[in-house]
Amino acid sequence: MPTLDWLNRDTAFRTADQVPYRLLQAVSSHGDGDARNLLVQGDNLQALKALLPLYRAQVKCIFIDPPYNTKSAFEHYDDNLEHSQWLSMMLPRLQLLREFLRPDGSIWVHLDDNEAHYNKVLMDEVFGRKSFVGDICWQKSYAVRSNAEFFSTSIEHLLVYCVRRDKFRLGKFPRSAEQLARFSNPDGDSRGVWQSVTMTISLMSGARGRQYEKTGSSANIYEVRSPSGRVFMPPARRCWSRSVDEFLRLDRERRIWWGPDGSSPPRMKMFLSESEDTVIPTTLWASGEQFGFNQDGIRELRALGTEFPTPKPERLLMQVIGLATDANDLILDSFLGSGTTAAVAHKMGRRWIGIEMGDHAVTHCLPRLEKVIAGEQGGISTAVNWQGGGGFRFMHLGEPVFSADGRIHPEVRFDALAAFVWQQETRQAYLPPAPGALAGTPLIGVFEGVAINLLYNGILGDRRPESGNVLTLAVLQALKALAPHDGPRVVYGEACRLGAARLAAEGIVFRQIPYELAAR
Repeated sequence: MPTLDWLNRDTAFRTADQVPYRLLQAVSSHGDGDARNLLVQGDNLQALKALLPLYRAQVKCIFIDPPYNTKSAFEHYDDNLEHSQWLSMMLPRLQLLREFLRPDGSIWVHLDDNEAHYNKVLMDEVFGRKSFVGDICWQKSYAVRSNAEFFSTSIEHLLVYCVRRDKFRLGKFPRSAEQLARFSNPDGDSRGVWQSVTMTISLMSGARGRQYEKTGSSANIYEVRSPSGRVFMPPARRCWSRSVDEFLRLDRERRIWWGPDGSSPPRMKMFLSESEDTVIPTTLWASGEQFGFNQDGIRELRALGTEFPTPKPERLLMQVIGLATDANDLILDSFLGSGTTAAVAHKMGRRWIGIEMGDHAVTHCLPRLEKVIAGEQGGISTAVNWQGGGGFRFMHLGEPVFSADGRIHPEVRFDALAAFVWQQETRQAYLPPAPGALAGTPLIGVFEGVAINLLYNGILGDRRPESGNVLTLAVLQALKALAPHDGPRVVYGEACRLGAARLAAEGIVFRQIPYELAAR
């Protein structure tokens, strides 16, 4: 498969693995204290690495609107990166983002022509060409720039990729007023309004095309006669979409439309009463009423008392989220910008994680999301009947798990290291147990019949390293009593005082921290 080559490409492919795992520190809670929505301030590459143990393979939809590399500098972030630097910035982030997606999940990357086509090739490499779903062209503006050098650009791209095509399901759009207007009832049919659709299909592709190439004929090429007596054959290189018997049955049931005077080529009636209320989305999103324009995003933010360059309108995100997710699914945006993705996800009853590096995580995102939970009525609020509620936690990036000498950082607590251990052992997200379920025990969880235990940070009530954090016979008995398990165990600890024969007899694999943990 063709690939992109650029300066520092090899280094970029190793960057994600070299990012240290950092702690997440809670700063404040807003609204519902039990809500698990997260607003994270910090470098998004490091934040993604910190979140991965908790949310690996848990996210249904990722939407990102990264810097466009337009050779201009915005107030809130630098959008002036050299092409190779831009690719080196995007690659490790895409690699980590893929790890967050569920098997039925999708990622939507919003870009303009400066980097969209290069990013398409990059995503082919990260996600695989077969994971490409579509390139949506969104009309970003209704205005024409009279000072444009050549063309006044009107569109931007949403590149959509899934994880597994056999698992991914894309939603549909409700029929628009324009689409409903195509239905009428010129012949007074008792079955109600209808629209006519073509009765022919191409012979130049698929199974019929192969048959045509071999024989020069098709079973669905035949004469039909209209009520006025006119005879019709399908156009060149096309055939009827139905067999002759099926065609005659449809005609008897008055499902063939021959035009008002009965002499037009046949078309089939499609009744609104027999049709779905939804339609398959197209890759051209050009209705401002349905998808919004950039100008709408600017007005929405101004109504909230703030400014931001090129914010996305809430209606655009509403369509993305409506197609890609269901209620309570988890959505991630690691280039949160002004906070639109999180605001729309919240109003639509989805869970969300938003990551933003700059100060405007505090000056823009935080106050906007506080207004959302208070019930602000801008953007899509009326469309989704938003009345307020819910909550989120505001987090900062903290210290790395490991210090420069490879030891566990002294500020790391049991729960944070437990999440890291679980990820290393299972390659899955760590979902904390219900409050009180395993509190005060070394048991992190059971995976495929193996109990995973961590002796650290005085979890057994004794902070002395020669006791609670070292696997001795007494600690083993306490571990069995506090976390009974009929099966093998993996135990992480600072040291082990039990011999190989005893460990084998007990069905225990011991891993010494930090050495084996860091190496895995």
